[in-house]
Amino acid sequence: MLGLLFARGSNSLYRLIGLAPADLLRGVRVPEAPAHVQTVVLMIPYSADDVDDPTRAFPAVTIGLIVVNFLVFFYELAQGDQLDKFINAFSLVPCEYTNQCSVYAGTPTPFWLTLFSSMFLHAGWDHILGNMLFLFVFGIHVERSMGAVRYLLFYFICGMGANALEILTSLGSNVPGLGASGAISGVLAGYLLMYPSSHIKTLIPLGFLLWAARVPAWVFIGLWFVLQLVEGLTTVSDVTGGGVAYFAHVGGFVTGLALVRLFAQSDRVDRLRAYHHQPV
Repeated sequence: MLGLLFARGSNSLYRLIGLAPADLLRGVRVPEAPAHVQTVVLMIPYSADDVDDPTRAFPAVTIGLIVVNFLVFFYELAQGDQLDKFINAFSLVPCEYTNQCSVYAGTPTPFWLTLFSSMFLHAGWDHILGNMLFLFVFGIHVERSMGAVRYLLFYFICGMGANALEILTSLGSNVPGLGASGAISGVLAGYLLMYPSSHIKTLIPLGFLLWAARVPAWVFIGLWFVLQLVEGLTTVSDVTGGGVAYFAHVGGFVTGLALVRLFAQSDRVDRLRAYHHQPV
């Protein structure tokens, strides 16, 4: 999940950022969180401000992606005892791409189809709910700024960039990688470059209360990216343990930064900025 965390705490918090409880995905290793690390802040976005589309165009691709992800997740839940085999067959396993392990039995042919299928798999309810929340909050605005076809292509290319960096930084790993967060990271990058002066409405848990805050997009997304980069650099040597694929997030984000100008339709972006009196 793409939740903005400034630190990690208990294993329950790992589930907040998208790792599955062992009783759901037994084939994916889930490590315990370091006991000395405490939870500091979790920010949950629920709306992007200052970028409302005056035309109210329906974001068909974003909604469609969310629906497909949930349909695949419900199919996962229906697998029962076959879930481990299903996940191993259709997730991204880095060592299969570097010829350091054999391709898992049941993997689709050609096996590189897992570059796409892995984007629609999720490890638990927290994982999919968090990813789909981020996709909805940011994706609808990126889609309206690119158009449906451009946006869909941009989404999948960002996912490919995420998978490529994950493979390069985990060459010998046989741990299945799965989730839409790499592609969604690219969507965040696109949103940041197009609407840096907008604001993100978030909920910040304070004990049993939720505090509503309006955070500048460049602060929210910028801090999120710095966290992914730092965590990725500190865990890059652990290629055999389960955990959050930080470098997949970094790869998707960097791909989005590089390609957003190519895919965005400047007239749409300028119209939205003018509508909200944002600087170009």
